[in-house]
Formats: sequence, C-alpha cells, structure tokens
Amino acid sequence: MLKKLKLDRDFSKYNYLSLDSATVNGLDDATSFRTVRNAMQIVGFMEDEVQSILELIAAVLKLGNIEFKPESRVNGFDESRVKDKNDLKEMCELLGIEQSVLERAFSFRTVEAKMEKVSTTLNVAQAYYARDALAKNLYSRLFTWLVNRINESIKAQTKTRKKVMGVLDIYGFEIFEDNSFEQFIINYCNEKLQQIFIELTLREEQEEYIREGIEWTNIEYFNNAIICDLIENNKNGILAMLDEECLRPGTVTDETFLDKLNTVCAEHQHFESRLSKNSKFLTDHSLPHNCFRIQHYAGKVLYQVEGFVDKNNDLLYRDLSQAMYKASHNLIKLLFPEGNPAKVNLKRPPTAGFQFRASVGTLMKNLLTKNPNYIRCIKPNDKKAAHIFTDSLVCHQVRYLGLMENVRVRRAGYAFRQAYEPCLERYKMLCKQTWPHWKGPAREGVEVLLSDLQVPAEEFAYGRSKIFIRNPRTLFFLEEKRGQCLEDLAALIQKIYRGWKCRTHFLLLKKSQVVVAAWYRRFAQQKKYQNIRCSALVVQSFIRGWKARKLLRELKHKKRCEEAVTTISAYWHGTQARRELKHLKEEARRKHAIAVIWAYWLGLKVRREYRKFFRANAGKKIYDFTIQRIIQKYYLGLKKTMPSMSPIDKSWSTCPYGFLDGTHQELRRVFHLWRCKKYRSQFTEEKKATYEEKLAASELFKDKKALYPSSVSQPFKGDYVEITKNPKYQKLNSLIEDKVLLADVVSKINRANGKGTPRIFLLTKKCLVLADQKTGQVKASVPLPDLSSVFVSTQNDGFFALKLREGATSAAKGDYLLSSERLIEIITKLHCTGAASADRNQIKIDISDEFLVQFKQDKVCVKFIQGTPKNSNSVSCKRKNNRLLEVSIPSP
Repeated sequence: MLKKLKLDRDFSKYNYLSLDSATVNGLDDATSFRTVRNAMQIVGFMEDEVQSILELIAAVLKLGNIEFKPESRVNGFDESRVKDKNDLKEMCELLGIEQSVLERAFSFRTVEAKMEKVSTTLNVAQAYYARDALAKNLYSRLFTWLVNRINESIKAQTKTRKKVMGVLDIYGFEIFEDNSFEQFIINYCNEKLQQIFIELTLREEQEEYIREGIEWTNIEYFNNAIICDLIENNKNGILAMLDEECLRPGTVTDETFLDKLNTVCAEHQHFESRLSKNSKFLTDHSLPHNCFRIQHYAGKVLYQVEGFVDKNNDLLYRDLSQAMYKASHNLIKLLFPEGNPAKVNLKRPPTAGFQFRASVGTLMKNLLTKNPNYIRCIKPNDKKAAHIFTDSLVCHQVRYLGLMENVRVRRAGYAFRQAYEPCLERYKMLCKQTWPHWKGPAREGVEVLLSDLQVPAEEFAYGRSKIFIRNPRTLFFLEEKRGQCLEDLAALIQKIYRGWKCRTHFLLLKKSQVVVAAWYRRFAQQKKYQNIRCSALVVQSFIRGWKARKLLRELKHKKRCEEAVTTISAYWHGTQARRELKHLKEEARRKHAIAVIWAYWLGLKVRREYRKFFRANAGKKIYDFTIQRIIQKYYLGLKKTMPSMSPIDKSWSTCPYGFLDGTHQELRRVFHLWRCKKYRSQFTEEKKATYEEKLAASELFKDKKALYPSSVSQPFKGDYVEITKNPKYQKLNSLIEDKVLLADVVSKINRANGKGTPRIFLLTKKCLVLADQKTGQVKASVPLPDLSSVFVSTQNDGFFALKLREGATSAAKGDYLLSSERLIEIITKLHCTGAASADRNQIKIDISDEFLVQFKQDKVCVKFIQGTPKNSNSVSCKRKNNRLLEVSIPSP
C-alpha cells in the first residue's frame, strides 16, 4: 500500500507530521487504522472509494513537502519556483494532474474582471500561503465529503425513515496563553452549542414540569444568547466587522480591525479592551493594547488580534481550484466543483469566518431536527497520560461546560421521572394489591403502591402522564425493596423448581425400576426355558438313536435273507437260460441265411429301378446344394467384414457374387437403418432438440448465408449470460414468466449513427425481450405474434432485422436492427419457436443483401457491401443519408 501511495514508512520525512504531537503514548496506530478500515467497510464504502481517500491523504502529505525558491524577473519582482519537483511529480501522479498546470498555479495568480484577465506572479511567501490553503481545503473538503457519504450510507441502510437521534460530542472551550483566530471561532462554536444545549435541555426541563402540571420553584440560569449575538450579529457582530475590514479598500491591518471593535462594541458588557468603556472596571491592568477580551459563559478569554485579518482571508486561489478540477481523479472533481471553467464565478470567495458561521448555522438547524444526546468530554490532564487526575483542570471544565446549571435545575426539581405504565410494571411486586396483575388505570396502581410503601408525600408528585420522584434516595429505596422482593421470588421459584425436579427424578427412577425388573424376569424365564429345551433335546436324541439302531439291525437281517433267495433263484434261472440260448442260436443261424439271400435279391432289383430316376434329377440337386453353400459362405464373410456402428461410416464390403448384388444393397440399407435407430436411441430429449435445431439451421441457411459453415461446429447453448445464476439479473429473471429459451448480449443499431448499444436479448415461447446490460431494466418486449419476418444478408456478418406486423402495439417504435455473433442460433430458435406454435403464423426468414427497415415513421434501406481489406478487418455500419444505412463487410 505504501508503494502504491508513493509514501515512506518514516513519518518524520513529512512536514505536516514532523511535529512533537505526531506521536501519542498509549495509542496503537496500526490497530486504529484497521478499525477505521473495518468501519468504512461496514458503513458501505467500496474498495475503490477507500483507495481514493488514501490517495488524497497521501497527496496532502506530499503537498506539505513542496518548498519554493525565489527567482528574479525582468520587471524586478521575484517569482516563486518549486525547489525539488519530485514530491510535486508524485503528488500529480496520485491525483492525475499535469505537473505543469499545478506548478504554474503555484507561481501565478489570475484575476478576472468582467471580460479581462490579469496574471500576476506569486512571491515565495504567497506560494507557501497558497500551498497551505490548498492543503487545508483538500483536508476539510475531504472530511465534509466523508460525513455526507456516511450519512447517505446510513439512510440507505435504514428501512423506515424516522427522526434520527443525534449524538453530539462536545469537548469544550480552548483557552491557551496565546489565543488567536482559531480559538475565537472554536469558542464561538462552543457558545452556539451551549445555547442550543440551554434551549433543548434546561428549558425543556422546566417546560416538562409545566406540561405535567407540577408545582416547582423556577431557577434562574445564565442565557448566553447575548454572547452569541456579540459574535455573529450581521451588523455589529465581531465576525461581520472582520469581514467588512477584509473587503474594504485601502490599508487594512489588525490594528484597524481592533479600532473598529473598540468603536462599535465599546459599551457591550461582555467585551473588554484597553479603549472600551468597560476598561475602567478592569482589575487586570496588564491587558495588552493589541488584544481584546470576551467574557464567555465558561469564563473570560483573551484574544490577540494579530493575524485575524490574514487568517480570515484564507482564500483558495481560483487557479488552484481550476487545476484540481482538471485532475483525472474522480473524487477531486467532486471536491472542487468551483474549478469548472463553465461555472466560473467572478465574485470574491467567502471568508473563513463567513464559511465557519454558515457551517455552524447548518449544524444548529440539523440539531434542531434531531433528538440530541450530549456526550461531555472531560480532559483529566494536560499530559495525555493515563491514571493522572488534575482536580483544578476538571473543576474548570465542569464550570465552563455548563454542568453546574444543569445540576441546579435537576436539584430544584425532581431527579427521576417515569411514565405510570412502566413504573407500575417495574415495582408492582412490592404491593400485594398490585401483584401479579393490576386491574385498573396505571396511575391509580402507582398511588396504591406508594401509599402501601409509606413513601412521604413530599418525595414525589403525580403528573398528568408521569410519576416524579424528588430525591434519588427514594428511588434507591424502591430499587432496594424490589431487589429483596426479586430475591424472595427467586427463592420461591427455585423451591418450586427443585420440588418439580425431584418428583420428576423419582418418577423416572420408579419407571426405570419397573423396566429393569421386567427385563430381568424376561431374561430369567428365557434362561430357564433354554435349559429345559436343551435337556429335552438330549433325551430325544438318545431315544431316536436307540430306535434307529434297532431298525438298522432288522433291515440288515432282512437284506441277508433276500440276498440268499436271490442267489438261489439266479443259479436256477441261469441253468434254464443257457439251455434256451443254445436252442435260439441254432434257430437264428437259419433265419440269417434266409435274410441274406433275400436282401441281395431286393438290392439288385432296387438298383435297377433307381438308375433310371438318378439320371433325370441329379443335376438340379447338385445345383441347389452348391447355391446354398455359396450363400452360406457369403453370409459368413459378410459377418467378418461388418462396418462400424457410426451412422456416418459409409464403408461396405464389395459383393463377391454378381447374382447377389440386389440382396447386398438391401442388406446395406437395412443395416444402416438399424444402425441409425441404435444411435438415435442413445439421445436425450435435450440432445434431440439440439439436433433438430441444427437440422432446421441447415435447411434455413445452408448455401444461403456465408456465416453458416462457421456455426456448424458450435453447439447451441441457449443461455450465454447465466440469467438464472447471475445476481445482477435476478430482478430481470423474476419479470420473465416463461422459460428462457435464449439469453445473449446483442448490439442494438442506432439509425442516427450506425453505432451499436449492448442489450440483453431474451427469447421465450411467447415473446422476446430487450433489456439494458448494466442495470437489467427492460427496454422493449415484443410478443411473438407481432413478429412477421426476419431479414438477414447473405454475407459473413451478424446483422439481422426484426420486422413487426403493421398495426401491432409493439410496432409503435418501429422495427429493430440488431447484431450478434450468434445470429444463426437466434434466427433458428425464433423460427423453431414460431413453427411449434399452432395459434400463429410461421415467422418468415428473408435472406437478401438489401432490405427496408421501418424506424418509427421513416423507412430506411439497409445495404450490405463488400469492403476492401485496407478499410477494416471487422464489420462496420455507417449512415450515408436519412434513408440509407450501409454495412461494410471485409473481403474474405
């Protein structure tokens, strides 16, 4: 940050910070700086505003380091020149001012009178005066701008506009050994603040007693209006006479100003000087002749008249104001509006006293519109150190802050007052009749309460809407009784709560004991059942084992008996079978011989008959077999050479057999249709819609628009500004009822000069909307039924015209000539949206290099021409006359 602000960390290098008071013990500047930055962020300062403020402060520090040297001229006068221009250069870089302009403003002063300008040189003293005046104005105007900016932020953050409570931090008078013009105007401000304090505090105290009908003794207090009139009176006031001396021609000095004060204010009882009529009553004969004394409400202050006239004439030269206005720094232009050459004011600028009096008047008016709360600042010591309390200094401040009068008025009246309702609500527990609820007017409840507490009648008074208590000890008594009662109530609440807690705990323990007992009984019964079940299973297993073994023995005996019977029967049957087999073998040999002879004879006969049949049908059978084998081989070969599943793959194997050409092409067609069906089945509904739009774009613009080929590879995204996510367009999105089909930034062409203005183009199923890109404000809304046709050129440009139907409501301002890099997508979506609606005609798309556009009452011809590469590499639109807009397109 220091590098950006061109500052050095050693603050002693800057004249405005090299004083002894620049460092204060016990203050952490780094913590204070972070606190200020955080507070500015909370109030609502943007980061660029904070940076601008820091740049101005850095410029003020650089300004304080600028020194001047005299340079003799031919006419014999000395002219001031800047010694070291490094600080001047860095200051000009921070503020964006030309160095030569500011350097001249420190060397010359221009005076204007009617139509004449006179330029005079500045000497070194005048240059230093101009430098310090510029630094003071920069700092004071920056402070004023900060106050106004904070007020604007607070108003913007306040939901309901109410009367804001003002907090005024009053430190008090400045009374030094040497008091000059600065202490005079500061003490004047404190007099005004004391006056408004008297009006709003002391007078309000007495008026409240009268308003509430309370009898009391009026207390006289000092009203300092006579002192304020001595200073600010428009005719005979000190400030008015000081301005008159500064403005009158002739020799004007501090002594002439003091002489005038002695003449006009001589009889004023609060003004004292050596030559005034009140001087004979002075006890202090050491009053200097070049001083005057004013008896303020806080005490007498002696002012040295030396420097009053020069400090009141603390004017900023017009050349410096104009130099500041020429800065490129935005904040500087706001701080120096009088530097605008178009608003040159030849009147003499107001004096410092006049400006301060006007500021005080504005402050007083502002305070009168607020509900002020005063913070009285007491300075404990003059050493700026902690834990030191100077009694005399504090007592002096208490006197001149006017706190004594406030205390006397309070003591004479009633120290505490409160409305009946909150008073009864706070202390009703002190009386059995008002606790817990009082049925009746609040004032009667307060009367019953105080009578029950036996409060002396002289300690309080009943107003029309409030109860007034004279002595604080009565209030302390009520608070003490209330504290005791609250303790008793707290003990009662604790007792009831503890009883409830113990009963709840007991019931919970009882319920838990029942649950635990139930679970234990269940567990015991389950365990007993498991033991009985295990015993039963053991007994059952032994019985089943004994039965199984008994049955096994019986089955084994039965099996042995069956095997013996089977063996005997087998031997007997074997003997019988061998005998029968022998007999059958002999019979079979005889039959076999007869069968062989018979088969040979039949075969001979069949061969003779088949020889005739084979000779007639053998060729056809062989041909059918060969054809089937060739077709089988063709299908197997086609299976191995199948192309990929991509629909754009046009490869297909050649047919090896001529008689299968038709079948080969039919199989290729069927395979391509099946492959396309498989490919389409992978598409989502959104992807299908995108490809349909791409197909529609091809039908509309292929071989017709030179811009079309470059748009084929670009997907149609639709929403290019993220209108649903961007918080900048949240309000615009809420105004659109239907789904947004397309959102993009287009350029609206102005017929006057052919230049484009950025607009947000929104398309829905019902209408299209044009909105401002920065603010999101809707500029135009056109229902789609009002759109008759769209005109585009054949060139490689993004211009298109929206032709509206004659007589339509939206056609009052005429047609729209727009330009977009995504022209193909916009026109395609418009065409598809119109084609999808059955209740309106389809939008017509006209492609021509010359067409007419209706602008309000005039028709303008838009003509597209081929430009030369020397002119420009981009499309440009120029107005040729009132009836022709020419769009120049660079040659490819």
